[in-house]
Amino acid sequence: MRIAFILDDVATEDERYTSMMLAHTMHNSGHEVLLSDVRNLAYYPDGHMGVKVRRAPKKTYKTQQEYVADVKSDKAITEKIMAPDLDVLLIRNDPSAAPASEPWAQIPGVVFGQIATQDGVIVLNDPFTLSDSVNKMYFQQFPEDVRPKALITRDPQEIKEFYKENKDKGIVIKPLQGSGGKGVFLVNEESAANLNSMIEADLRDGYIIAQEYIPEAAKGDIRLFMVNGEIFECDGKVAAIHRFNASGDARSNISAGGSVKKAKITDRIREITERVRPKLVKDGVFIVGLDIAGDKLLETNIFSPGGLTTASEIEEVNFSEGLMRAIERKVEYRKRYGQTITNKFLNTL
Repeated sequence: MRIAFILDDVATEDERYTSMMLAHTMHNSGHEVLLSDVRNLAYYPDGHMGVKVRRAPKKTYKTQQEYVADVKSDKAITEKIMAPDLDVLLIRNDPSAAPASEPWAQIPGVVFGQIATQDGVIVLNDPFTLSDSVNKMYFQQFPEDVRPKALITRDPQEIKEFYKENKDKGIVIKPLQGSGGKGVFLVNEESAANLNSMIEADLRDGYIIAQEYIPEAAKGDIRLFMVNGEIFECDGKVAAIHRFNASGDARSNISAGGSVKKAKITDRIREITERVRPKLVKDGVFIVGLDIAGDKLLETNIFSPGGLTTASEIEEVNFSEGLMRAIERKVEYRKRYGQTITNKFLNTL
């Protein structure tokens, strides 16, 4: 299999990132793994997408650290590859991670991914769905009974009124487009005096989403992976982690200073996955990270959900191997059926 990863920036990839764990596993399994980022995509006069890529020079690597070091170094083999020569294009760039000075870097993976599907390349997740889910408005399309009550607006007064209506529990405000816990504020009796400053800070990033606060979130949240529309399991172990922040910070994201422990998968969590499953399957979402607190779904992370390396360590199973097998099966399906099976359908097959 020849698979290309589209990342934010190869040079800044960390050895613990989910993308690097999967790339290392696939490389050691004999697949041709190509790494690139949104700055290296191009559309050529012959109507095909192309991309400049890097690949590791050695056949196998004992550690993920060694693999990542080599692929980022001058030892890496560089080349240009055209879409028709690829089996899979895995879009793993995060639009919200694009620097303020490079707003154009948010969507190239999606746009060029859409072009690649015309050549029969399997694009994961489906790039047309990624285009729809570039901000948290996509989340509001899931059933009301599994998500917090929310307001999306740029009107500060409406946010203040929403807080008054939910003053007993408090609210959380954050940018409509964003990830990693950036710009997330908990508004309650203790912090409400600073609400104007919080709103002003988030308005710089566009629209604001205000959600009712889920009290159970004080104990952290569960990051749960779903693959092919199902809870992702390998060897009977669920790919999930319980993230929490002992400092009292409203954010449980590891990138925001959170800690992790083994996740307990409750009946309610399984019920939530069943409620969101139909839309994920319909939309062609191969892999997604669900953030769950109490009995509510807080977010869906469709672009580049992280935490799989940590989940593998906690559960003592290499989840990237199961992810690789799922991708391999899609390549076999495409060989057998060609483009009679759409990319969107193949994403969750």
